[in-house]
Amino acid sequence: MTGQAGRVRRRRVFYVPGFDPFPPRRYRELYRREGRRQAEISGYALTLSPLPDAAEYAWRVRTRIGAAETEADVSVLVWSDLVQASMRGSVFAAYALMLRTLWIFFRTGALVAMIRLRPGPMLSGLYPVAVLVAQALVALLLGWLGGWLALALSGSAVLAVIAGLAVAYGALALAQRLDHRLYAYYLLYDFAHTARHYGANAPELEARIADFVASVRTALQQDWDEVLIVGHSSGAALAVSVAADVLRAGLPAGAPPLALLTLGQAIPMQSFLPRAQRLRTDLRDLAGRDDLFWLDVSAPGDGACFGLSDAVAVTGVAPPGQRWPLVISAAFSQSLKPETWARLRRRFIRLHIQYLSAFDAPRDYDYFQITAGPLTLAARYAGRKPSPSRDARPLSPHRTLMAP
Repeated sequence: MTGQAGRVRRRRVFYVPGFDPFPPRRYRELYRREGRRQAEISGYALTLSPLPDAAEYAWRVRTRIGAAETEADVSVLVWSDLVQASMRGSVFAAYALMLRTLWIFFRTGALVAMIRLRPGPMLSGLYPVAVLVAQALVALLLGWLGGWLALALSGSAVLAVIAGLAVAYGALALAQRLDHRLYAYYLLYDFAHTARHYGANAPELEARIADFVASVRTALQQDWDEVLIVGHSSGAALAVSVAADVLRAGLPAGAPPLALLTLGQAIPMQSFLPRAQRLRTDLRDLAGRDDLFWLDVSAPGDGACFGLSDAVAVTGVAPPGQRWPLVISAAFSQSLKPETWARLRRRFIRLHIQYLSAFDAPRDYDYFQITAGPLTLAARYAGRKPSPSRDARPLSPHRTLMAP
């Protein structure tokens, strides 16, 4: 442990990705590329090296910021295999999943509540519906044309029907294969994964959370100056549950400070559903802790998150004397050059990972100084007030907690 409060020589970072089917290597390469760029912009040194013997997919970061030299070991807590499993299925299964997911969010009242909170993420949620419906209409048109052409050439109605169905299905299958351009299926699977158990975690996801908790608890028994859990997008809810389980088990004697950083969070998408008692309880339990520092960073311009929403308060589970999270804005429109902002603002998937990227003119948010710099999260944001635009309206239609 360091002898000077708030200073960090060695940090352990656990990163929980969002709903992402890609392997964790992409996060190391993103960190390498954007970290070097941020270091050049802000005038400090940052280097990466592999950690081949780590239990998780990990790398080491060394920084020199002013006279301070800091070392951080960053691990990705992987659940991409579970994401991949949830994305398998035929075209017809995807359309059935779309209808079921829409019905769940609408029938439970979560959809209306989320629209009242922030229309942006709901537009993102309705985007795949619009795209898939449009693709179905185009496929039907192409199928009709294919059937008409087959009838004209062969004179057989049976052959015309078969040809029409084949053309329509082929068009839908092609659209699914080309989804890396539109992200419609990806967003559908994200919403469907959350709604699958009406807000409860699937058993396999709970088992993975338990593995994550074990990794964090091991780090808390080692010689670090800070243990930091980072959750991005849908991974923010998982990070909340990991931190809550770690603290319920009790911190080891002499444990380093524990901090939680949530980025671009989509927590209400789950916490507003009726069976999300586990997540709501985790939110409430963390909100009043004095052995945790929880910073939540988002941006109004990010249409894929609930920007500047206090996840505890809007879920309606804020305890008396709520302390966390500290909600601040990444201020994309002010911390990016006008030309960068103009280029990114309509690329909503790219904009949603800006929290993990370099800023042209960073204000008080620098992902790389937070994860690999010389100050603990608590010291870096000591005395920081929440954003004046923080939304704390209790809007969730469901607020039940787990039984004691």
